[in-house]
Amino acid sequence: MKHPTPGTLTADRTLIVSHRDVVRLLPMADCIDLMGDALGDLARGDAQLPLRTVLRLPGDGNAFASMPATIGSAIGAKVITVFPGNEGTAYDSHIGVVLYFEGGNGRLLAILDASSLTAIRTAAVSGLATRLLARADSKILAILGSGVQAITHVEAMRCVRPFAEIRVWSRREHKARAFARKAGERFHCELRVAQTAEAAVRGADVVCTTTAAREPVLHGEWLAPGVHVNAVGASVPSSRELDSEAVRRARLYVDRRESVLAEAGDFLFPRNEGVIDDNHVVGELGELVLGRVAGRESAQEITLFKSLGIAIEDVACARFIFDRALMEDAGTWLQIGGLR
Repeated sequence: MKHPTPGTLTADRTLIVSHRDVVRLLPMADCIDLMGDALGDLARGDAQLPLRTVLRLPGDGNAFASMPATIGSAIGAKVITVFPGNEGTAYDSHIGVVLYFEGGNGRLLAILDASSLTAIRTAAVSGLATRLLARADSKILAILGSGVQAITHVEAMRCVRPFAEIRVWSRREHKARAFARKAGERFHCELRVAQTAEAAVRGADVVCTTTAAREPVLHGEWLAPGVHVNAVGASVPSSRELDSEAVRRARLYVDRRESVLAEAGDFLFPRNEGVIDDNHVVGELGELVLGRVAGRESAQEITLFKSLGIAIEDVACARFIFDRALMEDAGTWLQIGGLR
């Protein structure tokens, strides 16, 4: 179907945006800026979202999740399956769609691939946190993990700091080596494979944990003064990538307080152990963007961003991609309905 212009959109036409088009229409550098705007809107009260709804499915950690939100006049929801066991298969661990509606008549404007969108926006938020919190002279990056989030995090980190050395560790060394080759070819840089997580982290200026671990893979005793950590992989109360000492030592920032207090094992385990309390959260990234909370206060301070991923990030990306797709005549239009 021929693409309509923005002024001639009708209620029975919905844009389908594929994985390939999402990647093309949502460059990482643009997405980092976009995430700053979206999280700032959240801090100003211009967005709303409930906690995600998660149904536990048969299988080892499998889940079906729904994440609705509004931001300004945009309405949307991400609907995904999460199958951690997909690692090493042809399938991503997160599979689904983002639905994007407009606020005037509630029209379904677009259906977008969620796997690619999630991979980009999650790393982009870590990129934003790194831009705001990491030392300006950061030179060594450590990536723990070798999956989809690992490679987008290499891209996001290189957007905000000129790293001279990138280290990668994975439980299976052959996967770390394959990842190092793939990322090196994609980003025209060299990655060094570390034999242990500790070897990757010791002396690093920025650390990203992007694993499917349920028990800590990062220990606080390894962290050098002044390091910034992005904790990304664990997103349920029963799993964590960081031990309690790593969280205790760090100045902690989050994407959303309510989500972290209810869902983040990286926070809940040390809190339940009495190592920290709710006041350990310095603030949300959106508050940091707006200057409502202070960021790094010394070169020796350890900073930590705990990422859970929230629906306003998906809706903001969907709006951005939809607008750009209209300009570039991208995607495929289908007649789905909406007219009486």
